[in-house]
Formats: sequence, structure tokens, C-alpha cells
Amino acid sequence: QLVESGGGLVQPGGSLRLSCAASGFTLDYYAIGWFRQAPGKEREGVSCIASSDGRTYYADFVKGRFSISKDNARNTVYLQMNSLKPEDTAVYYCAAQPPPLYASLNYKDYDLWGQGTQVTVSS
Repeated sequence: QLVESGGGLVQPGGSLRLSCAASGFTLDYYAIGWFRQAPGKEREGVSCIASSDGRTYYADFVKGRFSISKDNARNTVYLQMNSLKPEDTAVYYCAAQPPPLYASLNYKDYDLWGQGTQVTVSS
């Protein structure tokens, strides 16, 4: 099971940190992705962390603003979001997939999903 938290309402330019806590399995060996979906739009990949070596990947539209990290002791993955823009408004989901998946920003590659957390960027 994956449970996201940390969403909310923030002004443009502000920051939020999303958490994705896993239970029932260990995230160590899984590829983990953060995705988002705005109303009327397809789900899109934001960032992911590779299963075997922890390498991180970002969508172009968040590079330099968002940062993904993993705390193995807490079995939790984080998404630090800085310099937020109104267009970042969406429901954010985390997802996990065991090997052989290494890493992917394609939501279709993941089977295990959290329930999502709403992020709203507005003044």
C-alpha cells in the first residue's frame, strides 16, 4: 500500500513537500514515480527514482524546481516542490513497480498506486 500526504493550497512561488509512505513491502528495490493529473488532462510523469541505483529523473517542466528523494529507514519517498506555479495544480500520485522496471516516467509502467493528494497553487 502507498499513502501520499503533504498536499494543500500554496501561493505561487511557494513550496510543498509530498510524502509517499509504503507499507507491506520495502521500497528499496522498487522503481518509484511521482505523477500528476489535472482535470481533463492525462496523467503525466513528474519524477522517478530508479530501483537499483537510486538515480533520479525529472520531467523538463519541473527540472530545477522539484527534487525526489527516498528514506529507506522510513520506507518513504518524498517530492520537494519549490517555486510552484499555478500550472502545477493537480492531484499528485506516487507509484511503485518492482524489477525488472528500472525507472520510468510513463504511468502505464506502474501497477501499485497511492490514492493521490491535491496540490493547488493559487493566490
